[in-house]
Amino acid sequence: MSVLTRRNRKRRAEPRIKLPVIPWLRITSALGVLMLAIGAVLAGRWLLDRPVEQVVINGEFERVSADRLESLLRPYMGQGFLAAPLDMIQQQLAEVPWVATVRVSRKWPGTLDVTVTAEQPAARWGEHGLLNPQGRLFVRHADHIPAGLPRLDGPAGSEAEVAARYVAIQEQLVQRGLALAVLELDTRGAWSLRLSNGIQVRLGSQDVDIRLALFFEALDTVVTGIAAEVNYVDMRYTNGFAVGWKQPHAAGEQVPNV
Repeated sequence: MSVLTRRNRKRRAEPRIKLPVIPWLRITSALGVLMLAIGAVLAGRWLLDRPVEQVVINGEFERVSADRLESLLRPYMGQGFLAAPLDMIQQQLAEVPWVATVRVSRKWPGTLDVTVTAEQPAARWGEHGLLNPQGRLFVRHADHIPAGLPRLDGPAGSEAEVAARYVAIQEQLVQRGLALAVLELDTRGAWSLRLSNGIQVRLGSQDVDIRLALFFEALDTVVTGIAAEVNYVDMRYTNGFAVGWKQPHAAGEQVPNV
């Protein structure tokens, strides 16, 4: 006799999926801290970037137009303190006649501090221009030319070259108790000058440095002793120089040997 036996099979345990535990409390806290940080930054920027309430201009305004400076600065009043473009402001103010340097800085809570220094004219350029000590033509048509300035002249764009030549010659003349009154460079490249004692010197366009050295040698050995009689000295000769006298020498009169 057959007996059918029914066995109960144990069901295999289904694998369980373990879900990660989300730390909502930490996330909420982190988000809260982040929002506070962003809020603090925005609040701080709002506090710092207040409107510009005041512009203070420091400097001497004998030649620099204070009205012109104020008109250029007025549009920045009421703009954001941090947004004020300092570089652009400096560039605009530096283009005002007689302005040498400009410094613009922020002063919290709402002030722009501007310091301006004026140009110091070192020489006259042509009839109406003025050069600074660096040889830059900073005014082309000056309403007022300070007295006592040397007069330099030359083709457009030659200002720095002429100024450098002036400095070199002036250094030599000062050692001899003289000064340079006029220095000119013509369109052909020829140089000429006039000393403070009225003597004119013609250098030409070739070997200018050599001719200058020869002139200073002649000045020391010959010309100084007869300066009152000399109208001009022409250095444009290969072997020496020529002297033009203020008064023609009469026949038979002894002429200094130059």
